[in-house]
Amino acid sequence: MTAQVKSVVQADTLQAAERIYHAWDEALGRKDLEGALSLYTEDATLESPLVRYLLGSQDGVIRGKAALRPFVEQVFRTQPRERQRYRRGFFTDGTRLMWEYPRLTDQGEQIDLVEVMELKDGLIQHHRVYWGWLGTKFLQEGHHRTE
Repeated sequence: MTAQVKSVVQADTLQAAERIYHAWDEALGRKDLEGALSLYTEDATLESPLVRYLLGSQDGVIRGKAALRPFVEQVFRTQPRERQRYRRGFFTDGTRLMWEYPRLTDQGEQIDLVEVMELKDGLIQHHRVYWGWLGTKFLQEGHHRTE
């Protein structure tokens, strides 16, 4: 037996999710540190294999906006050209926002990622980045150069 659940996303939470979807991409494209950080709560977390790779840490988690700042600065400085921003929309229930950067695009290949964000009061509280096989290969080969 399968259960089907339908939920109604409130207009204001849908608008907040859509705002973050667009603003996050714009900040990434401009490498706008302040614009990116303005989207996170003070107690935000970010989880990604890139955290371990760039920081040499045991776990892949950044805790708090203050710790997020130097990490995002480093990410913006070291992005490989394969880190493109092609995507085809997002999914949200008003509290979670997610989208995919698929490997194949009309322009060729890009680093394949899935972004998952838990939202609170219109901001990102928890952000997780899942890497596909090509993105993982680029990490292993050092394409995200460390300075």
